[in-house]
Amino acid sequence: MNTEYIGIIFIYLATVALAIPLGKYIAKVFKGEHTWLDFMAPVERFIFKIAGIDPNREMNWKQHLKALLTINVIWLFYAFFCLLFQSHLPLNPDANPSQSPDLAFNTALSFITNTNLQDYSGESLATYFTQHFVFMFLHFVSAATGIAAMMVVFKAMKDKITDKLGNFWDFFLKSITRVLLPISFVVAIILAFNGTPTSYKGKVAVIGLQGDTVHVSRGPVAAMVAIKQVGSNGGGWFGTNSAHPLENPNYLTNIVENISIILIPIALVFALGYYLNKKKLAWVVFGVMTIGFLAMVYPSVNAEVGGNPNIAHMGISQPGGSMEGKEVRFGAAASAFWGITTTVTSNGSVNSMHDSMMPVSGMAQMFDMMINAFYGGVGVGFLNFYIFIIIAVFISGLMVGRTPEFMGRKIEAREMKIASLIALLHPFLILVGTAISTYVLVHFSNAGWATKPSAWLNNPGFHGFSEMLYQYASSSANNGSGYAGLTANNIFWNVSTGVVIFLARFLPIIGPVAIAGILANKKFVPESAGTLKTDTGTFGVMILAVIIIVAALSFFPALTLGPIAEHFSIK
Repeated sequence: MNTEYIGIIFIYLATVALAIPLGKYIAKVFKGEHTWLDFMAPVERFIFKIAGIDPNREMNWKQHLKALLTINVIWLFYAFFCLLFQSHLPLNPDANPSQSPDLAFNTALSFITNTNLQDYSGESLATYFTQHFVFMFLHFVSAATGIAAMMVVFKAMKDKITDKLGNFWDFFLKSITRVLLPISFVVAIILAFNGTPTSYKGKVAVIGLQGDTVHVSRGPVAAMVAIKQVGSNGGGWFGTNSAHPLENPNYLTNIVENISIILIPIALVFALGYYLNKKKLAWVVFGVMTIGFLAMVYPSVNAEVGGNPNIAHMGISQPGGSMEGKEVRFGAAASAFWGITTTVTSNGSVNSMHDSMMPVSGMAQMFDMMINAFYGGVGVGFLNFYIFIIIAVFISGLMVGRTPEFMGRKIEAREMKIASLIALLHPFLILVGTAISTYVLVHFSNAGWATKPSAWLNNPGFHGFSEMLYQYASSSANNGSGYAGLTANNIFWNVSTGVVIFLARFLPIIGPVAIAGILANKKFVPESAGTLKTDTGTFGVMILAVIIIVAALSFFPALTLGPIAEHFSIK
C-alpha cells in the first residue's frame, strides 16, 4: 500500500483512539467529577472571585444566551480597535501598519466567531501584539464559547423537567482551563521542539540558496498555531498558513496539527454519550458523521493522487499526483486529507492551496462546509447536527403517525419553526451572497471603484465562480479557508463576508440552545413501545438522508455551475 495512504489512515485512527478517552474526560469535567486537572480549581475560583461571578448560580437558556452575546460584543469592540490602531501598540518590531476600517471590521468579526477568515497576510498586516493578545486570545474564547453553548444543550437533554441549565461562565472557563489549554500546551511543545518559532524578535535576514537575501518573519508562532488547530480556529500566523515551513516544519508536525483539527470535535460526540449515559446514541451520531466524512475523503484523495488528466494527456508523468499548490514534504494524499479535515470542521487552516486542487476536491471541500455538521467546529458542530436530529425526529414521527418525541420531550410546531429557520439560514447566506457578488462582478466591472470587480478573480469561468461560492460557504460555515485566486481584501468582500460570518455564527447557536431550553421545560414523557428510538442504525440512516436531501436540494445547482462543470470541462 502507498505510504501516503498509510499516513492518512494512521492519522484518522490515532485521532479516534485519542478522542474516546478524551470524550470521557470532558464528560467528567462538566459533570463535576474528579479529574487529574482538578489542580486548576484554585485558579478558576480566583478568576470567578475577581470577576464577581458565582459559578454555582443556575441559568435558564435565555440567561445563557444573554451572557454569551454580551461578552462577544465586548470582544468585538476590543479586537476592532486593537487592529485599527495596532501600529501604535507595542510588540511591533517589524513596524507593520494598522488595518483599514473595513479590514479590521472583517478580521474582528472573523476571529470572535471562530471563523478566522484572513483577507490579509499575517506577517505583514498583523503585529505580535494583535497576533498574541487579540487573535490567540480569541482562539481560546471563541472555541470555549462553542463548547459552553453545546453544554447547555447537553444539560437540557440530561435533566427531565428543568429550566436550570448550569452556569455559562462555569462551562466557559472550564472549557479553557480543563480542555483547550492543556491540549494546546502539549501541541505547542511538540511544535517548538520541531522548529516552529517561539520568539518575540523581528524579522531575520537569511541568505538563500541562490545568494539572495530573504527577510523571514518570526514571533511566538508555536503557541498560536497550537490553539488555532485545537480550537478549530484556523487563521495562520503566516499568510500561507500551515503550508509555511516555520508554521508546519515537518511530517511529524503535520500529523500532530492534523490530529488536533478533528480531535475535540470527535471527542465531544463521545462526551455526549458519557454525559447522558447514552453511548449508543453517541455511536449513532459518530457513525453518521464518519460516513459523511469518509464520503468526502475518498474522492478528494483519489483525485489528487491520480493527477491532472490534462497533464497526463500531454504525456507528462505525475508520480506524486497533482502537486500544484502542494508541499512536496507532505504529498498529494496528506494534503487532500487535510483539505477535508479542515473543511469538515470549522478549522479552515491549510497545508496546501485549495485553489490549486482538482475540481472534485474543491466540490468535496465546499460540500463539507455547506453541510457543516459532519464533526463540525468545537461545540457548534454538534449544535448544527442537533438541528438535523430535530428535523429527522419530526419527519419520522409524521411517517408513523405519532407525535414526534426526542429524549422524552414532544417536538411541536414552535421547535420545528426554529429548526427550519436555522436549517434554511445557511444555504440562504451562501447562495444569496454568491448571487450578489456575481451580479456585482458582471454589472459593475467598469465602475470607478478602487478595486474593480473585474480584478477580483484570477481565474475566469467555472473556477472563478467556484472562488466566490467557496468564499461565502467558508464564511457561513465559520471555516475561514479560501481559494487564493480571489482578491478579497476590499470593501465589498470585507463587509459582505463580515455580515455573513456574524449571522452564521450566532443564529445557529441561538436556535439549538432555544430549542433545547424549550424542550427541557416540557413534561417528560416516559419511553413506551411506540417511542421512536433515536439510538439505532435505522434512525442514523434517517438523519443522514435528511442531511443529504437538504444539502443536495439547496446547493447542487450552485455546485453544478462551479466545480461540477469544471470537472466535466477537463478533457
